[in-house]
Amino acid sequence: MSQHLAANIVVQDVTEGIIFPPGDLYSDEPPLESDQHREQIELLIRLIKWWWRERQDFYATGNLTIYFSPNQKKSEDFRGPDFFVVLDTEKKDRKSWVVWQEDGKYPNVIIELLSDSTAAVDKGLKKQIYQNTFRTPDYFWFDPVSLEFQGFHIVDGQYQELKPTPEGWLWSQQLGIYLGVTERKLRFFTSDGQLVLLPEEEANQQLQQANQQLEQERQRAQRLAERLRAAGIDPEQVVSG
Repeated sequence: MSQHLAANIVVQDVTEGIIFPPGDLYSDEPPLESDQHREQIELLIRLIKWWWRERQDFYATGNLTIYFSPNQKKSEDFRGPDFFVVLDTEKKDRKSWVVWQEDGKYPNVIIELLSDSTAAVDKGLKKQIYQNTFRTPDYFWFDPVSLEFQGFHIVDGQYQELKPTPEGWLWSQQLGIYLGVTERKLRFFTSDGQLVLLPEEEANQQLQQANQQLEQERQRAQRLAERLRAAGIDPEQVVSG
């Protein structure tokens, strides 16, 4: 029996006469459109997990099916988000996000990556589902090719378009950080405008800062030596003395 077939078998409680939907469901997502889409999803996941590395109360993933109705049928009309974050939940690995197994929780933030084959659904059907059914507060879409970037926040039950900053960034109320495009990638920025870095970027930045400090110390020592020579003092004698 295939995994998908087995996952769709329901369990019936005979004594209560209640049919419970399956909870151990595998994700059923199609292949990603391109390397750009895959790399962008991986980047967002790595960034938010590193930024919140001390936290254990969230779930962040991408290209994973969200099962939100016991009667939900698999179709080409709905697929799981490219990237989403659920807050106030257990940080652990999952095969899929099954709403009725997760205390009825839906994503707090969703990001869809547009492509020629998905843009219409992402801007139409999915936006409607995220607004009316998921009630996801923050919804963004980004095209890795054209760099189209737009975001929405629910106000009185309806998505209202977010206004960008002068830098073109959009604020995520749920994440408490900005989203913005830099070097053709969608990245996160802190409230004070700092780029959220990957661990290797942080390490490289620290190395650069250490090298700059060493260079500054070398230049100060050189200037001191020049002043000593101008005063008729041999810097080597000062050091050896």
